[in-house]
Amino acid sequence: MLIKTVKGTKDIMPNQVYRWHYVEKLFRNIAERYGYKEIRTPLFEYTELFSRGVGDTTDIVQKEMYTFNDNKGRSLSLKPEGTASAVRAFLENKIYAEPQPTKLYYETSCYRYEEPQSGRQREFHQFGVEIFGAESMLADAEIISLADEFLKECGIEELKLRINSVGCPSCREKYKSALRDYFRPHLSKLCDTCKVRFERNPMRIIDCKSPQDKELALGAPSILNYLCDDCKASFDELKENLDTLGIEYEIDPTIVRGLDYYTKTAFEFVTEKIGAQGTVCGGGRYDNLMYEIGEQDVPGVGFGLGIERLLLLMENCGVEIPEPDGMDALIVVLGEEARTIGLKLTNELRQKGLKVEMDLMERNIKGQMKHADRLGVRYAVVIGDDEILNGEAQVRDMRISEQKSVPFHRLYEELSK
Repeated sequence: MLIKTVKGTKDIMPNQVYRWHYVEKLFRNIAERYGYKEIRTPLFEYTELFSRGVGDTTDIVQKEMYTFNDNKGRSLSLKPEGTASAVRAFLENKIYAEPQPTKLYYETSCYRYEEPQSGRQREFHQFGVEIFGAESMLADAEIISLADEFLKECGIEELKLRINSVGCPSCREKYKSALRDYFRPHLSKLCDTCKVRFERNPMRIIDCKSPQDKELALGAPSILNYLCDDCKASFDELKENLDTLGIEYEIDPTIVRGLDYYTKTAFEFVTEKIGAQGTVCGGGRYDNLMYEIGEQDVPGVGFGLGIERLLLLMENCGVEIPEPDGMDALIVVLGEEARTIGLKLTNELRQKGLKVEMDLMERNIKGQMKHADRLGVRYAVVIGDDEILNGEAQVRDMRISEQKSVPFHRLYEELSK
């Protein structure tokens, strides 16, 4: 019986991987233009990192993490998102002792036990950027600007930026109290998950996907009416910065994000190009996360962006990702002596930077020429007894069906034109 991929995972085959290379290169280029440096963190961490960082009231920690004990009984979890690991690395390596801010970007695999659907897998891949050490709303505006520019460079259309402030712990407690007062008469109508959230974190009720709970949440108080003076001033400053950058936005008080670590800024880029309105990119500020994880008072802001969802969106927007060029040449050989010379020439041409293949199946000349067509090579370089005698190969341009003799020592010059 054939062993298949695990549900919620996918193979990225050679005829698709070039699309990943394309967006990876775009993301890397724009992140580095903005002054970000790459970080790579492990795929699994101690479970405590995510329960303390992401939040033990979140669906991610309660329902979706892949958690297991190692041989010494220590609880480990596959990474469900990128920020907590980046923060842990920042703290563990004492980067906070260096001049700030620290600006990081990453591409990482993440794992969540969710029901697979279009653009969402149990193993998924994420782009992310983080700024550590900057309290100014200039950092929030830069993060949003980077995401906006990247999505535009990917050719994404009909995107909307929605922003909100989720306040600080002080004003959020007043808001949570107001939410409990609002939802208390409707408590019996809430889903079982939100009945638990009612006491632990009623803000998560607003983010519930249950249709009935979403309808009940429509009349809930707005957090914008409960912001303290500092959070209100920060939100006003963010809006001014976005206006200066010419980035359009809508204020959406229902954005609370699915992670407990957010403070002040929360934002999402949304679209209807992937079916029902979906979030393409989301992020915000998390000024208390460093303290939760490592007792260092360092502010932070960042975003995460799912690559599978991005590629689906680009496809739905009709973005044409250029396919890579084919091989430069196939060395076609006839006979034992030609095979020896062809093997040496193939190696020499590769070492000089050309993409060259030699038939490994030892087909006849007709089969080798068909193989050249399948590979999409620009040139077929034919070597037989006559060519060996004359010290030259027959070079056939497969695009225009023209052929000429080229001395062996000039093959690189001819093929690299």
